[in-house]
Amino acid sequence: MRGLLIRDAEVEGRRCSVRVRGGLIEEIAPALTRAPGEEAFDAAGGALLPGLTDHHLHLFALAAAFSSVRCGPPDVRDRAALRAALHRTAADGHGWIRGVGYDERVAGDLDTAGLDALRADVPVRVQHRSGALWVLNSRAAERVGLTHGRHPGVERDTGGRPTGRVWRADDWLRERLPEAAVPPLTAVGDRLARHGITAVTDATPNLTARSVDALAAEADSGRLPQRLLLLGAPLRRAPGGPGAPLGTPPVARPGPVPGPWKIVLADSGLPDLTLLTEEIDAAHRLGRAVAVHTVTAVSLALLLAALEQTGVLPGDRVEHAAVVPAEAVPVVRRLGLRVVTQPGFLADRGDAFLDATPPHEHADLYRCASFLRAGVPLALSSDAPYGPLDPWSVIRAATTRRVPGGRTANPAERVTAAAALASYLSPPRSPGSPPPRLRGGSAADLVLLSVPLAVALSRPSAELVRLTVVDGRVRHARP
Repeated sequence: MRGLLIRDAEVEGRRCSVRVRGGLIEEIAPALTRAPGEEAFDAAGGALLPGLTDHHLHLFALAAAFSSVRCGPPDVRDRAALRAALHRTAADGHGWIRGVGYDERVAGDLDTAGLDALRADVPVRVQHRSGALWVLNSRAAERVGLTHGRHPGVERDTGGRPTGRVWRADDWLRERLPEAAVPPLTAVGDRLARHGITAVTDATPNLTARSVDALAAEADSGRLPQRLLLLGAPLRRAPGGPGAPLGTPPVARPGPVPGPWKIVLADSGLPDLTLLTEEIDAAHRLGRAVAVHTVTAVSLALLLAALEQTGVLPGDRVEHAAVVPAEAVPVVRRLGLRVVTQPGFLADRGDAFLDATPPHEHADLYRCASFLRAGVPLALSSDAPYGPLDPWSVIRAATTRRVPGGRTANPAERVTAAAALASYLSPPRSPGSPPPRLRGGSAADLVLLSVPLAVALSRPSAELVRLTVVDGRVRHARP
């Protein structure tokens, strides 16, 4: 193919044709004639937009989830269904079963004994829907040497015996599990493209050199066609040095690019203020902003106190911001932070959030409108596989804030569909900034919808995505 011509597309409210060549938008005009060898696509008045960015997900965990047994809603809703799902699942080549998405509403707080009662003949490990906890049955616990495990995340009862519950210890577990091949990202890349996503930010912390190389190989091969920013890339000097301006990815097809340094503030083991400021300072000295995981008011307060001491580097961001007291919003604004949040959790399992949160804190859950009113750059994302991957469902969740049981989680935090979509269109390195405009010479990372933008905003759906173009190449197309 010598280029791509998209005819009769709606671009910023006007009907025109767009020519793509060499990874760039070459020309935008009211009408263009097809050149020899050029692939033509009739948009029929559908909106042509910059490609969407998922600003927070976990690629290899998402690929692994595709091949794991689902252990929570909507696939599994009670103990009997979970037992049936585990028993109809064949063990992998190493004899293990891997489950994901477990929710306490299915069978309570699982431990080794509870999991043995569901399936005990092969090693089984089940991941909680949050991604923070693994539960191992007896055979799995024996295989990884859990009795003698020294990781602080190994939960023990009052007698010092492991319960089978292991918190935030993925690296420790990985060293003790059978060595597995790196999961190919072909299915992940295809799914992202079907949703109109042309760039992603992998938020996995503390990536090893092997993981970075594997991600680079998936990107270089085209199995993962999306542009890629890594929050967990090893901590070394960032391209451009301290204070380098944020912006869109380079036009030339890049490999994975280091993003802000990921720091996880787990409430099961919060660092003291000194340790946190030291880690932020270390990243800032190397020109790396920080992206800090905080899901409670306590961890957010700790982060804000640390940043008051260290100062802020452009690009510093709060990940999740699941619980944000009203008085914290102006502090986030004053410090110049960005927020990357996931209102899709409300539509996915908001009943559990509301039931587990004191009523007086319901207004603090997954704030969106408050940040926009305060002038805080806000971006939406999925946190897949722990939250729903589909960006259009996340956009709907941001506009309705309706939980599965029918309640509404603080309607004052609703945002318009246009604002929610704009956050997905913001550039990977500057989430929450205004979307790039389509102009001659800009990168050809594009999504074409089957309807005009006004119609799409009235009923956001992945079914409206007709064409996804990354670096000038068609990665998804449907009639």
